[in-house]
Order: sequence, then structure tokens, then C-alpha cells
Amino acid sequence: MAVVNPGAYGRHRPLDGGTLMRRRASLLPALLVSGSLLLLPAVRAAGPAAAPVSESERLHRLFDRAWADKLRLTPEFATYIGFPGHNDRWSDFSPAGIERRHALAREQLKELQSIDRGRLTPVEQVYADLFRRRLEGQIDGFRFPVEQTVLTQYDGVQLDVPRTFSLAPVATLHDCEDLLARLSDLPVLVDQDLALLEKGLAAGVTPPRSLLLGVPAQVRALVPDDPVRSPLLARFRQISANVPPDDQVRIRQAALDAYEQKAAPALRKLLRYLTETYIPGTRESLGLGALPGGAEWYAYAVRRSTTTDLTPQQIHEIGLSEVKRIRAEMEKIIAGTGFQGSFADFVRFLHTDPRFFYDKPEDLVEGYRAIAGRADLKLASLFGARPGLSYQVVPIPAETARLKATAYYEPGSVAMGRPGTCFVNTYDLKARPKWEMEALALHECTPGHHLQVSLAQEIKGVPKVLNYHDYTAFVEGWGVYAETLGDEMGFYRDPYFKFGQLSYEMWRAVRLVVDTGIHSQGWTRQQAIDYFRENTAQDERAIEAEINRYIAEPGLALAYKTGELKIKALRAYAQRELGPAFDLRAFHDEVLRHGAVPLDLLEQNVKAWVAAVKAAPRPEGGVPAPRDPG
Repeated sequence: MAVVNPGAYGRHRPLDGGTLMRRRASLLPALLVSGSLLLLPAVRAAGPAAAPVSESERLHRLFDRAWADKLRLTPEFATYIGFPGHNDRWSDFSPAGIERRHALAREQLKELQSIDRGRLTPVEQVYADLFRRRLEGQIDGFRFPVEQTVLTQYDGVQLDVPRTFSLAPVATLHDCEDLLARLSDLPVLVDQDLALLEKGLAAGVTPPRSLLLGVPAQVRALVPDDPVRSPLLARFRQISANVPPDDQVRIRQAALDAYEQKAAPALRKLLRYLTETYIPGTRESLGLGALPGGAEWYAYAVRRSTTTDLTPQQIHEIGLSEVKRIRAEMEKIIAGTGFQGSFADFVRFLHTDPRFFYDKPEDLVEGYRAIAGRADLKLASLFGARPGLSYQVVPIPAETARLKATAYYEPGSVAMGRPGTCFVNTYDLKARPKWEMEALALHECTPGHHLQVSLAQEIKGVPKVLNYHDYTAFVEGWGVYAETLGDEMGFYRDPYFKFGQLSYEMWRAVRLVVDTGIHSQGWTRQQAIDYFRENTAQDERAIEAEINRYIAEPGLALAYKTGELKIKALRAYAQRELGPAFDLRAFHDEVLRHGAVPLDLLEQNVKAWVAAVKAAPRPEGGVPAPRDPG
């Protein structure tokens, strides 16, 4: 459950399109390598200082500068990944700052185009192609006024600032002074936001009003009557004991002064503008298509999210077809249970019958652990490569569970030896039915996110500037595909659990219809709700939350089903082409061994693998020798 939405509402997007942290606290690394080649660290030839610079060296120098520029120009991102040296500043969203970033992207693309691709190694060619695609996508998006839609109840300064503060280091006096500098400079960031909001309002380019109604309360939470309770000062109470006590006292007093004299007045000014001018003037329409140039903007968001050239209309039609197919399977399950009643009656039964719910939070957690353990035992039959990194299943902390998803995965760290974590929600047990647990566990743990992300982390030598790009269509597409592997792993034997898996698959199919309906066909909120209610097992609260998410992040929800369908299509292709030589374990290894990549590159990789298997010498018996997964 990790997403990126290049081109949707919002601006603080340190992952080339994604907000700093959204919907789940994870950063899924997208480690990128070539189609059928082993990834090896680039070897740079040593030579005399006067020797000509090779094209490989030029490429890697460009990557190094681009990485340094990213950290310099998006210091919040540097804080997020723990890279020192930029924790005292905010990104510059003045007109000059925005143009500076745009110009830099164009300069980087121009320099990349001047490098002779034919003189690069095959791996470097892939790196260059991926970097070029990213730059071209960013530059294509510059024509859309993303910066003028800088704030909703899901994104914006009122969320990004306290989140950045919570991640800032406070281990040394220098760390504390950096944090103090950021607090003192908050008025500059707020004024830049105000200017962008004013410009957007004048042009009729705003988020829907329905996405702004919760923002005033979020801003007020930053400026409570008692300053000590402000989240902006919380980090100053967590200063390391390594900082001398006298310095701690001085820093805390300076922070309080900066808050009262600078930060709080700036935020109150923002609050007045929002409540008195901005929100009353924003649009009531929902879809991105309602904005000037919105149809092109949405088509761009769809391309970036899905990493395909599918149009909104094509995706809408795919969604309708998938909904019809999955609904027929769901009806068969209902009939097989002997249930008497309508689809809606069956869904109501699933959400109310006590047999489908745990009474104790610890039993729910243990239920997930048992499912995950069973899945782990089945991996060897489906995968040759398995990660060395372990994972754990734990409850979401009680203080945040009410606002969190049913389950989510937070990556571990191979370098630090930290296990991955599958978080499960024990808040409101009557909203956590047993019949959804198998599909969720397979998606978040293994063979889903933990397997894919951990294997990606084991890939070495990728340039840093390419590491932090989250191809949601691959990452979440794999997660949904992993759910469907449950049948082959011995899950879903209980018809209610199979219905749960289908309900999750239906959820992703409905997204294709509803997201495109809202943003390209002018659907109303009620149309979207009705379609959801008629076709899914989601409860009303979940449906409302989903609709708000689609409105807030145009195109993002399309990535899940699009990615799953591509992986399934490539599996079917490989089976047709290879016949009895098809090896499911080898296919899965091929899909995963390159890390998260755009779907067209995934297709290129798989087709190259199929061709290599066909060309491989066949041992006695006619089946090609197994290929080293690399």
C-alpha cells in the first residue's frame, strides 16, 4: 500500500511525485536494473588526470550532481531519508524557486541527451533510459499548475511541517539549531503557499472544496491556546541527553520565542485566509477534468501512475470488464454457500455475523501471524529467490490506529538488519472481519510487499538518484497479484475467505471505473458511492474514505489493478510461449530480480527472459536447463 501520484493535487512531493509520507509510513525503494543482465557496480577506469572523460564517467557524474541537487532543492526529502546537511531549510516555492527546479530538470535532460548512449555499458544504458524517462515525465508535467493546488486535508504545509519536524534529528546541538532555523523560517514557507493559493484561486485552479473542509482544524491543531501543546514544539522536548543541559534550556526557550513571534502568527494568517477567502471561493466540482486543461492533466496523471499509455477511457472499459468478471465469480461463491438473499444481503451478513470477528485484539494479531507463517512455508514452491531479511507482524500503535488502514507494510533495512513490519489494525474489531485476513496477509507480508521490497533492497550498485522512485503500478500491482497466488498456496479453501479475496480484487477493479468516472466523465460523489456499494463488500465508512482518496489523488488508485493485470498477462504470455518449459518459480524470480520498474520495462524484461529460455540448450527430456536467477 504505497503510492505515488505525480500530477495530482499537492506539492510537497520529495519522491518525484509522492508526498513525504502518505497513507502508510513506508518508502518502497524502486531499485532499477537492466532487462536480462546482472546488476554490478559500475567500474570506472582509472587513468591520468588529463585523460579524456568517458561517456560512462559523464553519466555517473551527472547522476551524482542530480542526487546532490535533489537533496539541496528538496531538503525535506533529505531529512526524510536521514541525509545530513540540509535540515535547516525548507524547499523554495517562490516563483523563482519553482523555475529554478524546472530549469535544472531541462538542463539535466539536455546533458543526458549529449551522452553517447552507444558507448555506455548495457546496465548504464538502462540507467540512462530510466533517468531520461523520469526527466521527460517531470518536464511534461510542468505545464500543469500543480503548485497552485498545494493544500488539501491530505497534503500541504499543515501536515508536511509537523511531519518533517518529527523526523528531524536532535542528537547534537547542531541538529537542534537546524530545527530552530526551520521553525524560525516557517513564515517564509507559509507566505509562499499563500501566494500560490491566491494565484490558483484567481485562475479557478483549486482542489474541490470538499477536500478542504478538514484543513482549518488541522491548522488550528498546530497553534493551540497553550503553546507547549503545539506539535511544532514537540521535537524540542526530545533533545538527546548528549546535548548539554544549558544548551537544551536555551534552545527550548528560543524555540518557544520563534513559535510565538514567527510560526504561530504565520499559521494564524494562513487560517484566516483559508476560512474567510480561499475555501469559500474554491470549486464544488470534484474531478480534475473540471479544471482548465483538466482532461490533459488527468491523462498525464494516469500515464505517470500506471506507467502505461492507456487512456482514461480505455482504463474505464477495462474496469467495467473486470467488475463484470469478478462479480460473476462472487455470485458463484454466494450460491455455493447456500445463502438465500441478494448480494447486498450477503455483504450485510458478512459484516454482522459474530462468527466472522475476533473478540480480542491479540487473537486478531495471532490470526495474521498464523496466516503469514503458513504462507512462508509455501514460498519455496513458487520462488527460487527469497529474501534474507525477516519480518514481523505487530499491531498498529493504539494512539494512531483509528486513522490507519486495516493493514500496511513498513520496509525493513538490509543494511541496518532491521526486519520488515506488517502492521495490522486492532481498532474497532467489528470492522476487521476474518474473511479478509488471508488476502491482506498475502498482500502485505509474503509473497507480497515484504518479499518484493526486501529482494529489491538486496540489489547493489544502483545510482542513488534512481533509488528513491516508487513505481506504484509495479509495487502495488505485485501486491494484488500476490493475493491471487493464494489459490496455488492452499489458501481460500473456506468460501468466505475466497469471497474476501474476490472482494479485494473487486475493490481494485471498481477503482478503475470510479477514478476515471470522477475525473474524466464528470461523475458525482453519489454516483461513485452507489457504484461502490453495488459491487463491493466495503462498508459505508470505507467507501466514503475511498471516494475522498480518488478525488484527492487523481489516477493513483488505477496503478494497483493495472499492475496486477500486466503481471498476469506476462505470466500467460510466458506460459504460451514456453509450454512445458515454463517454470513458475523462474518467472517470479525474473519479475522480481530487477526491483520495481515501469510496466513497459517489465514487459521487455520478461520477453527477453522468454527468448533466452527458448534459446537455452535443452537437457535430455526436452526442458531447458534452469537459468541462474542472478
